[in-house]
Amino acid sequence: MTRKKRRIMIVSAAGVLLAIATVLVLTAFQQDIIYFYGPSDLKEKQVSGELPEGRALRLGGLVEDDSVIKEDGTTRTIFRVTDGSESFTVSYDGILPDLFREGQGVVTEGILNHQTGVFQATEVLAKHDETYMPPEVMEALEKAGYKYEEGKGHNAASGDGEAKAY
Repeated sequence: MTRKKRRIMIVSAAGVLLAIATVLVLTAFQQDIIYFYGPSDLKEKQVSGELPEGRALRLGGLVEDDSVIKEDGTTRTIFRVTDGSESFTVSYDGILPDLFREGQGVVTEGILNHQTGVFQATEVLAKHDETYMPPEVMEALEKAGYKYEEGKGHNAASGDGEAKAY
């Protein structure tokens, strides 16, 4: 075997090993990635069947007004997350963050139950001050045509899909 053929064989083998290593790493990362969806995006994925059963994901939007229900004798809380056009019922077992309240931005992490349509949250993250809205939530709200004005506090949707500050 000539030097040139040997060099080509070594480079080819190294390329194949690099490709295999890349595929293995990407496959491992794919299992740990948690995708973020707004309620409209999640509904679209659910209807189209693109959302795998039992996959962990994040759901973000605004806590719908008059939707928070705390079950007596437990730490279970049920509420709805909306982006102005779609909403999902969220069930959470645990203590909610102090900043959690209706009309404010929230990101929940958990699993969507495809049979009931209820999002079972394992973690609830509330915005951290009066002027902050998580970028993912803001983007999901804007995509759904719901305008959120920072620093205005409590917001509610009007008939035209825009948020108004009170």
